[in-house]
Amino acid sequence: MDKLKITYKNVDDLIPYENNPRKNDNAVEAVAKSIKEFGFKVPIVIDSEGIIVAGHTRLKAAKQLGLEEVPCIIADDLTPEQVKAFRLADNKVSEFAEWDFELLEQEFEDLAGLNLFTGFEDFEIDSLTSSVDVDHFFEETEEHHKEPKLITCPHCGKTFEK
Repeated sequence: MDKLKITYKNVDDLIPYENNPRKNDNAVEAVAKSIKEFGFKVPIVIDSEGIIVAGHTRLKAAKQLGLEEVPCIIADDLTPEQVKAFRLADNKVSEFAEWDFELLEQEFEDLAGLNLFTGFEDFEIDSLTSSVDVDHFFEETEEHHKEPKLITCPHCGKTFEK
């Protein structure tokens, strides 16, 4: 396996993939905050023609921040079919991961008092680090209100009643 080679490219030279199935506009602000806080730590993956394989949101965030160049990895070792498959896999595989809420709570407790960006909203952090049994609260609320529970399919985006 060859070592990865990171090269810097002008943001205007990178070409978004025209059939990108991810709707990422809602994530741009958070990615921009992360880049501003920690630097550009995850390169954009492009093919040999400069078309983005992975990193559309990072490119949008870089442009929002006014960056002129970004780190890139050129995936010139992949076939066109592998590029398509990797583009999908790169976005999909993170959906399989789950949080260990006890360890997550400890991480936030370790960061208490520091003003560092994590991507989590204050109410999410508060629910993890407070002594309130959030699951029990929502169970009681659902029972008392008898409102139907709605579930959105992560694959098709349709909402269903449970």
